[in-house]
Amino acid sequence: MNWLRSLMMPAPGSSYATEVDNLYMLIFWINVFFFVLIAALLSYFVWRYRRRRPDEVTPHISHNFKLEVVWSVIPLIIVVVIFFLGFQSYMNARIGPGEALEIQVRGKRWVWEFEYPDGMRTLNEIYIPVNRPVRFIMSSEDVIHSFFVPSFRVKMDVLPNRYTDLWFHPTEEGVHTLLCAEYCGRGHSDMLGQIHVVSEAKFREWQEQGDERTRAMPLAELGRMLYESRGCVTCHSLDGSRREGPSFKGIYGETHAMRDGSAVAVDENYLRESILVPQAKIRSGYEAIMPTYQGLLREREIAALVEFIKAQK
Repeated sequence: MNWLRSLMMPAPGSSYATEVDNLYMLIFWINVFFFVLIAALLSYFVWRYRRRRPDEVTPHISHNFKLEVVWSVIPLIIVVVIFFLGFQSYMNARIGPGEALEIQVRGKRWVWEFEYPDGMRTLNEIYIPVNRPVRFIMSSEDVIHSFFVPSFRVKMDVLPNRYTDLWFHPTEEGVHTLLCAEYCGRGHSDMLGQIHVVSEAKFREWQEQGDERTRAMPLAELGRMLYESRGCVTCHSLDGSRREGPSFKGIYGETHAMRDGSAVAVDENYLRESILVPQAKIRSGYEAIMPTYQGLLREREIAALVEFIKAQK
């Protein structure tokens, strides 16, 4: 019945996902059984006890003790069994192994920031090794978010001023989609991320050198990918339309007024500073809401974003 499971849920990517799916399918087939049983009995009783003559008198039946016991006790047993199976699954999801790889997660409108134990930080994209438990320790810098990975069957609210956590054990290499499942403002639907599950060797290589896909990319092409994956697309348009931040269309080479009354020419240095220290110069008419990308981007990635912005005519 894997085909039926695949119609309802994405392919499982963690050990916990299989456990959740098994419980879900158990409840599903119990529901199917009782739906068919009740529908069949209802149809039979409608036909069997139909009124046959206009003067027919229906006998008075107050109750049936045996039937009442059966339809009360059997559902009670089923519900209790489901409760204990669900409680066991919940405890397995909440209590992880002590040797898990711990990664800090910070949610902020409208990006996910990850920080590894060695201090490396990434945005909206993370690499983890296969067959190794991972624990996320999460907090929010602004409003309530919700960390949801459908293929892992894990979801946890991410709250300001406190920590929440979740863990999983990835069992298959591949790319898994990360969503925010708590409405957090205009860019909520764009608060997406990717979790790359790779072999231990590729994970260590990525930590040392970065993603092999991007190393051979031209700068402008890499910049477009970063624009879409690092949250820039949420606040900066490419068609001149106004969003929370200035549009990138035709911005390079222009001179713009700042909130402090000064005028700044948009060149490579200004773009670099705006990425790393966005509060240094705030363009007139806009709020100072952009987070810093200091420590979140490698030098080549910064250069790629600059080249991408320059290419927007």
